[in-house]
Amino acid sequence: MEPQLGPTAASLCPGRPHLLLWVSALSCCVSSLASPSPSLVPRIRTSYNFGRTFLGLDKCNACIGTSICKKFFKEEIRFDSRLASRLGLPPDPLPSYPANYSDDSKTWRPVEISRLVSKQESDISDRRICASAAAPNTCSIERILRKTGRFQKWLQAKRLTPDLVQGLPSPFLRCPSQRLLDRVVRRYAEVADAGSIFMDHFTDRDKLRLLYTLAVNAHPILLQIFPGAEGWPLPKYLGSCGRFLVSTSTSPLREFYGAAPDQAADLAYQLLEVLESLRSNDLNYFFYFTHVDAGTFGIFNNGHLFIRDASALGVIDKQEGSQAAAGAEESPDVFSCLVSGCRAPLPSCDAVPEKQSLVLVCRRVLPQLLQGKFPSPVQDEIDTALARCGEDASPDPEVLGAASRLKDLLRTLRTCDPRFAYRYPDCKYNEKF
Repeated sequence: MEPQLGPTAASLCPGRPHLLLWVSALSCCVSSLASPSPSLVPRIRTSYNFGRTFLGLDKCNACIGTSICKKFFKEEIRFDSRLASRLGLPPDPLPSYPANYSDDSKTWRPVEISRLVSKQESDISDRRICASAAAPNTCSIERILRKTGRFQKWLQAKRLTPDLVQGLPSPFLRCPSQRLLDRVVRRYAEVADAGSIFMDHFTDRDKLRLLYTLAVNAHPILLQIFPGAEGWPLPKYLGSCGRFLVSTSTSPLREFYGAAPDQAADLAYQLLEVLESLRSNDLNYFFYFTHVDAGTFGIFNNGHLFIRDASALGVIDKQEGSQAAAGAEESPDVFSCLVSGCRAPLPSCDAVPEKQSLVLVCRRVLPQLLQGKFPSPVQDEIDTALARCGEDASPDPEVLGAASRLKDLLRTLRTCDPRFAYRYPDCKYNEKF
């Protein structure tokens, strides 16, 4: 559904440079608004064009979605003032921006506004789309994507089935089951009346938005279908507009590498627990990472650790298995090559070992957090367990055993005080916390 503006939106165009988010840039985007006075025309046109370009709406209104655009129009999402330019928009194309969010324009909470992919990757993707149709670099990518063979199949489909997503590069779709894809459609937040496994209520543009998001970065989809409110270690998805999504505020784990020993032990312990929940959960999905770094994980302001970036997270349905037809890999098309080029075919789902995420985390993340934090012989035991946990050549049971040993060591190093608000004061009365 396209965002609409009321008559009062015209008053949002001029002034208030330090508080306006994208409002000053976008609140004049409906042609039916009353004509402004001639003295305001240049500024309105400049703001409008700049804002649409910033969001990506100038080329693709069907990128992620428009579910939260009205919050921008109503000035209920505002950038951190340190980043605000004269037009209320950040001057630099950063991966994410701190912001504040309100439901009533009175009470505010911190949020994060993130790009689906980097500005550079978006530009490369746009050029690839235009080139696929021998169109100029300034083409409407939505118009071209609508004409592709894959999207024509989506238009005819009543249900999202594995054959419709084969060949897309996201790890999330490496091993698609019908149960997983039904969950995507049922919980897709960019359409009204979500809840059905059938796409009868999807408009053509809704289908294109979902396909585009799955092809470029499935992170916002994972936030929607495995919400933190149900116990999944993911931030809350608040909505999207253009090529940006809004989620609850986070601090990347890299900011805690210099943390005190008891806090480092607590974060490392939580991280191992997160990986354990990804391997074994009530829904019988096996989650695994294809890549991790210090920005993959984040911390809420109450000290709780979670997955900050789920773009490298794959999912295997242990209950149903993959329903992708063997040998029926979709030929590479523009959707398979949107961001990083046409990738080589992914290996079999059966080739993903249970230890994979542990090895990556024990090699690339935990050493930075735990190195030199504790006195001997505790530090020596931690280093030994880390080395064994990160040994890719070891069989699964040995890696899992080393991770369990490391978790036991870290448990004794955690403390119970108000700094760990996510488990305080429960930790005073229950050893579980």
